[in-house]
Amino acid sequence: MRYAIGIKMNKEDFYFDLPEELIAQDPLEDRSSSRLLVLDKESGQTSHKIFKDIVQYLKSGDCLVINNTKVIPARLIGEKEGTGAKVELLLLKRREGDVWEALVKPGKKAKPGTKISFGDGILTCEILEIVDEGNRMVQFNYEGIFEEILDRLGQMPLPPYITHQLQDKNRYQTVYAKHEGSAAAPTAGLHFTKELIDELTQKGVIIANVTLHVGLGTFRPVKVENILEHHMHSEFYQIEAEEAEKINGTKEKGGRVICVGTTSCRTVESAADENGLVKAGSGNTAIFIYPGYKFKVLDALITNFHLPESTLIMLVSALAGREPVLKAYEEAVKERYRFFSFGDAMFIQ
Repeated sequence: MRYAIGIKMNKEDFYFDLPEELIAQDPLEDRSSSRLLVLDKESGQTSHKIFKDIVQYLKSGDCLVINNTKVIPARLIGEKEGTGAKVELLLLKRREGDVWEALVKPGKKAKPGTKISFGDGILTCEILEIVDEGNRMVQFNYEGIFEEILDRLGQMPLPPYITHQLQDKNRYQTVYAKHEGSAAAPTAGLHFTKELIDELTQKGVIIANVTLHVGLGTFRPVKVENILEHHMHSEFYQIEAEEAEKINGTKEKGGRVICVGTTSCRTVESAADENGLVKAGSGNTAIFIYPGYKFKVLDALITNFHLPESTLIMLVSALAGREPVLKAYEEAVKERYRFFSFGDAMFIQ
């Protein structure tokens, strides 16, 4: 889906200078004690808080939309049968049965017919076909339950800027993760604790669950100069009727729809008709939101601090304006906020 606005937008328009030491390598002990930069999208004014202060900003009758996808330990390290060469697979999307689309490294040697063994043969796979670049269709063979084998052999598919594996796999899951299928966490949700969600519910905030399985697009940088030529990968989403009713009912009564993370935002915007009515159902979305996009459902956004020149900073800029967002990011750098997946949060209202 494209939302062309008749002008060229360059990738470097969304660049900011980020010192490497501000990239958070580990999650905080207490999820809700991260910092929170609040940005008013009308005035551009900012204020500095702690994440648990989010309770002060949400009112009774607001609807908080959370993405309840669960990250699978989708990173498998195996050996090529015959040569013993190391091969890494990142599972992206289950196609049918035991056939998956996966990112294979090194891709050049992963030709159709290649067989790979994991965990001394507990799990094996054969490459069926080349999809594009490093992507392959693979067929798994095993005895038992695939999810249990994956839990034993797989690692959490942490982003490339995180340099070590987690001691506790659950720290790369939200506390409300439910439906397995993501290759990356919806990281804005990592700041919530069960207690914080209970506090919001008691205050009269409505919690609506949606599911979007985060895929390859999260790892792929924008390579084209003119961002309007960027191609987003599609991701599966699902919204139950009851949850769509919560969102639509909130809009009807004049409450705000506040999305936790860009994944929740893209889900509701993909599922909405031209009148902003969210339709229940499932499908695949390749929605790309950048400045000029008119939001149909979302009123406010809780999000993390994103990579320079990424589709995510473009989405945030569509909501609050490119210049105010870049100014807020500069302030976050100056104030030594922690960036990316395990970093601090931002509330755009």
